Amino acid sequence: MSEVITKTDELRAFCESLADESYVTVDTEFIRESTFWPELCLVQLGGTEQAKAVDTLADGIDLKPLFELMANTKVLKVFHAARQDLEIFLHLAGELPRPIFDTQVAAMVCGFGDSVGYENLITKLTNAKIDKGSRFTDWKLRPLSDKQLKYALADVTHLRPAYEILAGKLELSGRQSWVKAEMEILEDPKTYRVDPEDAYKRIKTRGARGRQLSVLQAVAAWREREAHARNLPRNRVLRDEALLEISHRMPKTVDDLAKTRGLGRRLAEGNAGDSLLKAIKKGADAPKSEWPTPPVKPDLPPWTAAAADLLKVLLKMKCADADVATKLVASAADVELIAAFGEEADVPAIKGWRRSVFGDDALRLRRGDICLKLDGDRVAVVEKNQLSEASD
Repeated sequence: MSEVITKTDELRAFCESLADESYVTVDTEFIRESTFWPELCLVQLGGTEQAKAVDTLADGIDLKPLFELMANTKVLKVFHAARQDLEIFLHLAGELPRPIFDTQVAAMVCGFGDSVGYENLITKLTNAKIDKGSRFTDWKLRPLSDKQLKYALADVTHLRPAYEILAGKLELSGRQSWVKAEMEILEDPKTYRVDPEDAYKRIKTRGARGRQLSVLQAVAAWREREAHARNLPRNRVLRDEALLEISHRMPKTVDDLAKTRGLGRRLAEGNAGDSLLKAIKKGADAPKSEWPTPPVKPDLPPWTAAAADLLKVLLKMKCADADVATKLVASAADVELIAAFGEEADVPAIKGWRRSVFGDDALRLRRGDICLKLDGDRVAVVEKNQLSEASD
């Protein structure tokens, strides 16, 4: 078989050979500029002996053997920055690959910084240099060039030694459970699915509330369903600004709707305009008890920013000591909530493994049980009782 699989029987034979592996490396190439769903153009698979690219656009090819391999729980699927790849498989196969291992997440746990890129990680782990010149190529064009194939297959061949090195580091540090907890999130279909009724939450509402927010919820849900059905990006259906204008004006007729900036009479007079007017009416007529609640930002005490700055110093220190990426442990928003509400803050940073790295000491610092000092060229934690003894 060649490096490119274009026929179903070739794909089946290769996937059957990979089913005996303990793990396979996986990557995808896709285009999404003009569609709602990513258009899958290529899938790369790496095994112990060989790596191949599956031409998902080949005439007549059936991807069922590939999906069966992705669903085989005896084979670990190794990705780098897996989220978009996983979303593609969920859409096409109806289920997510399991089990998975994301080398980007593992690298963050192993001290390689926040969201490290593939080529940088490979260079750091294996000293290999990867040519990323084909990163922005048009993967729909056929035939694929040798340069494109070399680029695509490098994304799974170099991933094998990278995975093995990271897996070894995790075993030595005893942090496999840290990565496992993050993989459980990526393996949950809820991570990728948005309820159309919640689509309005992605829009900056500019203080919309009450009936106006009810209409925004209804028209945002309409757009979400239209985008799904027509396989168009949301903003190709209707831009956020138009949805906000509609929620403010609440047009009731085709003529009123056509005056919306960026919408136009053609849409307003068609079937889409008719269904959009129905959505507007639904939102406007909804009883007050069904109006969505405006997003409420916590009322933070005035001293929160200063306290959060102190906790951020602790976060950087603790993550440096633990050799783990700060982004994985706590966000700036999480730190603010801990500063303001302490144990009552509902944030990951004071739960699970993150609590042992940062959360416990963050709460202790907030209570005044510890403080920070400069100790030579680093920041150090000082226990409160040590301060008392020093003063005596």
